[in-house]
Amino acid sequence: MISAALLVAMGIAAISPLRDYQRAASLLLRMEDAEGSGGFARLGTYPVDESITRVLTSDGPVHARLFVPRGKESPPGLVLLHGVHYLGIDEPRLVKFAHAFAQSGVTVLTPQLDDLAAYQIMPRSIDVIGASAHLLRQRTGKTVGVMGLSFAGGLALLAAADHRYSPDISMIVAVGAHDSLYRVAKFLVTGVAQSPNGRVATLQPEQYGALVLVYEHPAEFFSANDVPAARECLRLWLAEKYDAARLGEAGLSANDKSVVEALFRYNMKALRQQLLAEIEHDRADFDAVSPQGRLTDLHVPVFLLHGASDAVIPSTETQWLAHEIPAATPEVVLITPAMGHVDPNLHLGIRQRWQLINFMAKVFERLGAESSSR
Repeated sequence: MISAALLVAMGIAAISPLRDYQRAASLLLRMEDAEGSGGFARLGTYPVDESITRVLTSDGPVHARLFVPRGKESPPGLVLLHGVHYLGIDEPRLVKFAHAFAQSGVTVLTPQLDDLAAYQIMPRSIDVIGASAHLLRQRTGKTVGVMGLSFAGGLALLAAADHRYSPDISMIVAVGAHDSLYRVAKFLVTGVAQSPNGRVATLQPEQYGALVLVYEHPAEFFSANDVPAARECLRLWLAEKYDAARLGEAGLSANDKSVVEALFRYNMKALRQQLLAEIEHDRADFDAVSPQGRLTDLHVPVFLLHGASDAVIPSTETQWLAHEIPAATPEVVLITPAMGHVDPNLHLGIRQRWQLINFMAKVFERLGAESSSR
């Protein structure tokens, strides 16, 4: 149980403030069972006021949600970024995570990243992240942390390394993040992941990576007449509306239906070479949203968390990120079986859970240091 790990934390109070370990353990308990948790899970928590707000960007206002711990004096701020998911800031796990952080005494802002919600990873999301950090800094009166989940983690690092946005950012937490989108795209087609030391691992990738690649370039895979209908089939499948996606196949030509079926069944044999050719063609676009080679101006502490068996973005990407971060920049790295892609694995032993608590305690410690320094 996580509560047992919390008891261990009491024995190391002289090493690190117990409060940060208590916050970390209780947050993870609430993530396990938001309604039923008691005892340690509720210790030191705050009621939360939730509201809708807007972030002003160069492209216009962006929808966002704000979570404020009621009664907490001068709380630190955290911008929490969703990954590639059609629900964006309404994704239930994100809302739950933001609420749990706010209960721990942190003001949380979750901006809508429209491109990620539409299965696109674009440079303009970096601007939304920077504008969100600026807005939250104005509200809290101090620089703020940014936590990016999945591909948003890599984009958060790029925002922190950008001189336009770095003055508003105090730290980055990247969970299941990418270093090279080009390398991740190839992994999603081949299942091969290479680490910085040259070791190669094979892992069955999640199906949706190949679906997204084709969804973004339908004209390369379908006949002109079938492009709209085929793309809609893929959109429905990505939105987990599988029956509707199957129904949409009926009007496709035999050849285009076979392509859609190959994607639905994750049969890469027929599409692998074409997908790899498309990845090579779009490499410049992938590089534009990759931290690889672009973190030399990063100067804030970085926390890297990755699931050891992540089949969306392989954990080797966090190994690459650890090499990318400037030597003078503090970092904490945890690659653990206690995580899936961006979700905690709730069926592991005390050692793995303790590592996760220790990681999150360091995050709270840094947020608290920023709060007390202003």
